Amino acid sequence: MHIAEGFLPPGHAVAWTVAAAPFVVHGARQVVKLAKDKPESRLLLAAAGAFTFVLSAIKLPSVTGSSSHATGAGIGAILFRPPVMAFLATIVLIFQAVLLAHGGLTTLGANVFAMGIVGPWAAYATYRALRGIRVGETVAIFVAVAVANIATYATTSVQLALAFPDPATGLVGAFAKFAGLFAVTQVPLAITEGILAVLLFRTLARIATRELTMLGFRADTRVKEANHV
Repeated sequence: MHIAEGFLPPGHAVAWTVAAAPFVVHGARQVVKLAKDKPESRLLLAAAGAFTFVLSAIKLPSVTGSSSHATGAGIGAILFRPPVMAFLATIVLIFQAVLLAHGGLTTLGANVFAMGIVGPWAAYATYRALRGIRVGETVAIFVAVAVANIATYATTSVQLALAFPDPATGLVGAFAKFAGLFAVTQVPLAITEGILAVLLFRTLARIATRELTMLGFRADTRVKEANHV
């Protein structure tokens, strides 16, 4: 999700920034509203932001010569809903661009769209669908976070393919090329991120039961499932 500074053509960079901006503004309003209406949730918000920052800051080399990252945004989307993560991911990506040279300011819109919008919505939709058919909570979290990871990188692959279509096979060929570069390391990384998200949730289930219940998670089911995973 960290497209490098200056890598996208100016028109594409501007277009992705315009596309991401409404989600980020809405997310900022939701964060302010959540902190005001449920001040007890501030600690969990901070934990979700820190989890996203730490995981997405770890740059793993790929055997294909590319690199892969976890996103960390899926669990936050499940806890607080996707709009909140659009704002938190933006803050995370700005800090990483400025302090760690991961991503860039010109490509911020594209990176936010992939990691802060598509990924969280994929996680939340998957989680709600699985819970709707009575899949266990921790299993639903694992699958949802893994799906969010893959969805983020699929979006990045689309962004790169749109910017640099293959001369022979066009957009489809370029997407296959970029997605293939990421896939070797991204699939196991998505599984690993899903496991880490479950471990984080198990920890929160023990130390922040009241806060999770306030957010709509059933304490009895949560604790029972967390203790058996």
